[in-house]
Formats: sequence, structure tokens, C-alpha cells
Amino acid sequence: MAYMFIFGCFCVLGVASLLAARVGYRGEVCNRSVGYDVPADVKADPALRKRANQLVAFWCTGAAVLSVAPLVPIGSVILSGGGKSVSTWGLVVFALYGMAVVIVGAYPFEKIKHLGGE
Repeated sequence: MAYMFIFGCFCVLGVASLLAARVGYRGEVCNRSVGYDVPADVKADPALRKRANQLVAFWCTGAAVLSVAPLVPIGSVILSGGGKSVSTWGLVVFALYGMAVVIVGAYPFEKIKHLGGE
């Protein structure tokens, strides 16, 4: 059951990252109704808006790709029907990897907060 939960978490993380990346590729990061809350300096400057869209598109696509990698080993454990398992250290590695993926996906949003001050 825990493996299904981990599998589901990485799937949700991948889908959420893809949706965020889609907003960046469409150029709607600064659109409050579709995108995210960004500083007024970024909304006012076309170059900063473009940079914000590029940041979200690039980093969230990376987070989505990274979230797919653990699906293979977890999926093989699930499909084995109980014949395989993951050690405690393996679960710790999955947790740390998940945190790294979240950090990669959150990076552009923290960077956007500081774009206006550059």
C-alpha cells in the first residue's frame, strides 16, 4: 500500500509540474487569473515577463521529467505482486529525491520574486 502512495505522489507531482510548465510556455505566468502572483515590477516590464515565463517553463518541465524517473522502480515493485520490496534506505532515498524534485519545481517562483530587484 505504501508503494501505491509513493507512486501516486510522484504521478501527482509530475502532472502538477507539467501544468505549471504549460502556463510558462503559454506566456501566462503574470496573468493573475491563469498564472501566479508576481511582483508589479515583473508585470510592468515585458523583458521581465518573458524571463518569468521562461523560468517557469524550463524549471517546471525539468521537475516533471525528474518526477517520472522513480515511477519505473516503484512500478516494478508494485507489478511484482509482493515479490520485491524496497529497503528502508531506499524509501529514504525516494523521500529525498521527492524533496529535490519539489525544490526544482519551486525554484522559478522564488526567483520571480527577486526579478524586479535585479
